[in-house]
Amino acid sequence: MPSSSIFYINDINTSACERFKSEHSSYGSIEIVPTAREAATKSKYVISIVPGAADVKKVYLDDKNGVIASTKDEERVLCECSTIDVKSTREVGEALKTSGMGTYVDTPVSGGVPAAERGDLSMLIGHPSPSDNNPTSKRLEHVLGMIGSPSKFFYLSHLGAGLTAKISNNYLSGTILLATAEALAIGVAQGLDPKDLYNVIKASTGQSWMCDHVMPIPNVAEHWVPSNSGYKPGFKTQMMLKDLGLGIESGKQVGIEPSMAEAAMKTWESAAVDERCVDRDGSSVYLHIGGKLPEGYEDKGKKNENGSWEFE
Repeated sequence: MPSSSIFYINDINTSACERFKSEHSSYGSIEIVPTAREAATKSKYVISIVPGAADVKKVYLDDKNGVIASTKDEERVLCECSTIDVKSTREVGEALKTSGMGTYVDTPVSGGVPAAERGDLSMLIGHPSPSDNNPTSKRLEHVLGMIGSPSKFFYLSHLGAGLTAKISNNYLSGTILLATAEALAIGVAQGLDPKDLYNVIKASTGQSWMCDHVMPIPNVAEHWVPSNSGYKPGFKTQMMLKDLGLGIESGKQVGIEPSMAEAAMKTWESAAVDERCVDRDGSSVYLHIGGKLPEGYEDKGKKNENGSWEFE
């Protein structure tokens, strides 16, 4: 994207917008706008990411301030990066198409904070690939290339397919992270040094992306992981309930009994109200299940007078 382009941003947290503008204006012009409607009216590309389906519908379908209230532009490309249920994204896509607002595509992301900071997120795209000579696909590749790596773009042919893949992936993420935390807690409680245990796991059959990049025990991984910064999210513990819930719902819709997620959900539900885990990264579930911290560990996460976590 040329530096002459204008990047319009909108968020309910205005201070976050101001901070973003001050930190990144050197790359080009950034303008803060009050509504999604105004952002869409001024843009050929829209990228959105919000917590849940209700938020997505508000951003796109609110008849006063949503994208659907903006000017019509059938060439506009609308990339929805949130993780929500497939039914909701299809409802939004159909409403926008009928209203002539452009092409709405589910483009959920994967890779966590490290990939986001590097700008090489995986993109799960509910749309035909550019090889099909589809002009919208080529425009999608252009805009998504600013936040993701084209080598990790997965074109999945139709609206909702990106989310289907993301829900399946997150089913694994939520269950594997909990299993990793439990396995580490058991080994450490039995007397193993956590670094020795990790070295065994990463060279053996228990190795996983979650263990390598979301290591639940502080000061074990030499690279940045949330636990090394007081469990700074990352991905908040409470959000696990939504993601695993989507996996459970999706499985039952097609007659698959989601036994692993249902068992994990019980622990995540209790962790989501544990003050040691609330608003911290999901890897803090290690604390909830009774995992031991390294000797001499100093928690870098502190609660302020309002009860909110602050991180170094």
